Amino acid sequence: MNGVSQIVHNQKEQSMRSTINRVIRLQWLLFSLVVIFPLKAFSVELPNIILLMGDDHGWSETGYNGHPFVKTPILDEMAAKGLRLDRFYAGHPTCSPTRVSVLTGRHPNRSGTFHPGWSIRPEEITIAHSLGKAGYQSGHFGKWHVGPVKTSSPTNPRAMGFSEYVSHDNFYEMNPQFSRNGGPPEQFDGEGSQVTIDQTIEFIRRSIEAEKPFLAVVWFGSPHEPYSGLPEDLKLYDELPKELENRSVRLTSMKTGRPTNRPLREVLRERYAEITAMDRAIGTLRQELVALGVRENTLIWYCGDNGNPKSSGRVATPLRGEKGLMYEGGVRVPGVIEWPSRITMPRQSSINAVTSDMLPTLCDLVDAPTPERPLDGISLATLISGEMVSRPKPICFWNYPSKRVTQRKPAAKQYIASTLQEGTTPLVKYMGGKLTRSFQNFHQPAIAAEDYGGPRVLLDNQYKLVVGAKAVSGNAVSTSVELFNLKTDPAEEHNLAESEPKRTQKMQAQLHAWQSSVLQSLSGKDYE
Repeated sequence: MNGVSQIVHNQKEQSMRSTINRVIRLQWLLFSLVVIFPLKAFSVELPNIILLMGDDHGWSETGYNGHPFVKTPILDEMAAKGLRLDRFYAGHPTCSPTRVSVLTGRHPNRSGTFHPGWSIRPEEITIAHSLGKAGYQSGHFGKWHVGPVKTSSPTNPRAMGFSEYVSHDNFYEMNPQFSRNGGPPEQFDGEGSQVTIDQTIEFIRRSIEAEKPFLAVVWFGSPHEPYSGLPEDLKLYDELPKELENRSVRLTSMKTGRPTNRPLREVLRERYAEITAMDRAIGTLRQELVALGVRENTLIWYCGDNGNPKSSGRVATPLRGEKGLMYEGGVRVPGVIEWPSRITMPRQSSINAVTSDMLPTLCDLVDAPTPERPLDGISLATLISGEMVSRPKPICFWNYPSKRVTQRKPAAKQYIASTLQEGTTPLVKYMGGKLTRSFQNFHQPAIAAEDYGGPRVLLDNQYKLVVGAKAVSGNAVSTSVELFNLKTDPAEEHNLAESEPKRTQKMQAQLHAWQSSVLQSLSGKDYE
């Protein structure tokens, strides 16, 4: 080998040794990261999650939405600091169905939860199931109302995926009686919302001690009627307008548990006191998160379960309709997300969102699996991050004509044995002649044309199609059709169905196709 060749050969050997040394150093670095240093230091910390829901709390009854009387300083602060969802919707204009939409990410009709007091089906996969696979400790506190909470119920919170619960079959007032993990009802002294939060805080402390991320689903009994309030909260509303005394509303009597008529001014004084007490309890929770050192990475999501009820008197609301109806006043609710570590600047969103979005959103955020079956909600992760500019698919609402199953001859088969559907936690209000709540769910008969009836809605980014909202008969396939441009007509005063026939027909076809999918689920196809 000549001199030049020897030099080249030596340079190659040196370069090769240098490369080998770099590889060895890199391997050692990777080994150090994986073995020597704790794995936990390099993992992404999962957020804690708290889902709060008011009972019969519609969009208009918050200070931040401009109500002239209701005092909600905590919700106002959350809206001012977090992500304010100005066009947030309950999945249904009544409570039990909306709660199922939160739990499953699906329209409640897929599970046969048609109305209040209709249970979820045991085969449904809930947010607690999904987040449990990601390592979450989950708890439910307050109103359950998608089946009994007793131990033998196949749809109690634990059966539906929650680690623990302190819950009521339905709504509750002062000194509520809850079941702890299915046990017999026990009384918890105090204002209902504060008692609910106290139990939630105990669960959060235990989860932190166990070094587990937590999911707390907190469903208040307020401000559902019958109403009551603490003296200090009632005093805040002593100066309500005198003219409200000239109107009366029908609601449940706290004394008899039966319907009664009372002056609207008295009723609103109590209702607003309940809202303020609930708001204060949320403030207590937020303060405790700070004290426990977990506030920054805790996502809190507040909403209502349907629009304001008749007993609210429709005072100071710009929206058409009320609880039970498909107009905005029946389905539009307060929506606020607070997550200090991720939502660092206050924002307002006018993008449509709905309670069925909660499951896919949370699963997306924590990389948990979503159920392998039709979902009606979408992930709002990009909305939280500020990237979403419009909703990629419409929202559908549907009040199914349940007489199809309840009045069927021969009688439809109960999905769950009636003895397992009987509630145990006491109520102030008589329900079906007793002071407890029982539930029902039925196997669906063969699909027929009349199954497509009932009030229903398709809502896209601008237009809202409302079919059958004016129908009287629960079994009739109504032909009433209304189309509203919510961007220019948020009060739903101008029906465009005749002036925009092509849009109306296209949206009707979309709605019908969606109903077909729901009816397949209702028939049990998703459980096969």
